[in-house]
Amino acid sequence: MRSTLHGTLVTLRPATTADVPVLAAIRATPEVRRWWRGGSDLSGEIAEDLRDPGTHTLAVVHRGRVVGAIQWSPEEEPDYRHAGIDVFLDPAVHGRGLGTDAVRTLARHLCSEQGHHRLVIDPAVDNRAAIHCYTKVGFRPVGVMRRYERGPDGSWHDNLLMDLLAEELADPAGPTP
Repeated sequence: MRSTLHGTLVTLRPATTADVPVLAAIRATPEVRRWWRGGSDLSGEIAEDLRDPGTHTLAVVHRGRVVGAIQWSPEEEPDYRHAGIDVFLDPAVHGRGLGTDAVRTLARHLCSEQGHHRLVIDPAVDNRAAIHCYTKVGFRPVGVMRRYERGPDGSWHDNLLMDLLAEELADPAGPTP
């Protein structure tokens, strides 16, 4: 994806290798690392994501500064076609509506421009802030995926599968790409 998308508060642009250090620093913060698994080489993992043709990584930019990343991956099997989303933001900008705007902006693009009728996201069940953010966009809980993801301490934890149908997108008009 080579498009730049404009939300109300954020701009989403394709992430580049120049973004890797700032994204790795954000991922290394305790508030983000708690929810985003990763090894000791976060820069290498982010660089690998940028090279992965099945994952589209966009830098989340607010007031000219990269404050996080949002990714999406398509499921292209025609009978199961949908897209999944993941997002992380610098804790310094949490609570300002930037995550909601980033998720809404990408969801709008995936539904209107990429033709996806359904989107999924899967936060940890105890990540209340993320679940609240996704609910504001229109995502609904589908069910708990038990022992779905291994945490940094090696233990398994549950995640909440949430989905959004294109017609359920809150504020579907919004800014244009």
